[in-house]
Amino acid sequence: MNKDGSNVDLLVEVADDAAERNKGLMSREILPEGQGMLFVFEDESQHGFWMKDTLIPLSIAFIEGEGVVIDIQDMEPRDETIHKPDEPYLYAVEANQGWFARNGIEPRSQVRLARTSPTETPQATRIR
Repeated sequence: MNKDGSNVDLLVEVADDAAERNKGLMSREILPEGQGMLFVFEDESQHGFWMKDTLIPLSIAFIEGEGVVIDIQDMEPRDETIHKPDEPYLYAVEANQGWFARNGIEPRSQVRLARTSPTETPQATRIR
């Protein structure tokens, strides 16, 4: 839910194991608007993210277990700076840089995960 109380959908691929989380969006040349990647961790933690071998500018939202956005950070292509919030999180969502701001998603916004049809995209989830 954005700051105006409206629902905004983001269709995401799910990275829920170590191999998928490590690969993330590396080597992709485009990310369609309104799409992203959801990183799911087993426990709340403070894993860091970097942009090594990632070719497109991204924004990342860190989300705690109850679905509240903790922090949002912009990340630049091929940058090896480590990005992480000050608090533990259970989920992280990457989208095109600026997507969260353009859609009124900010820290303390509420996020809801909803499974999509298995015929749309393998392991797809909607962020609302």
